[in-house]
Amino acid sequence: MKKLLTLAAIALFGLSTTFAQTATTVKQTAKKTTVTTSTAKKTSVKLKADGTPDMRYAENKKVKVVAAGPKKKDGTADMRYKVNKEAAAKKKN
Repeated sequence: MKKLLTLAAIALFGLSTTFAQTATTVKQTAKKTTVTTSTAKKTSVKLKADGTPDMRYAENKKVKVVAAGPKKKDGTADMRYKVNKEAAAKKKN
């Protein structure tokens, strides 16, 4: 009986290793674009694949987004106001 269980365990282990997935590595590079601000000053901003700024870089950490309308105490846009809702909708598109 022990030999049968040992043989079954070896067979299951062998099958599990043959169907195991192999790891593949994907290397992605950050895109670099030039953004023109309202003061006609060019800054280079590195973007992630989804188009948002990559916050791992110092030049992206310095850029601050200013809310169009009233703000809450913590400094974020107060979404109760129409101006802030419109700005958020434009930012999404």
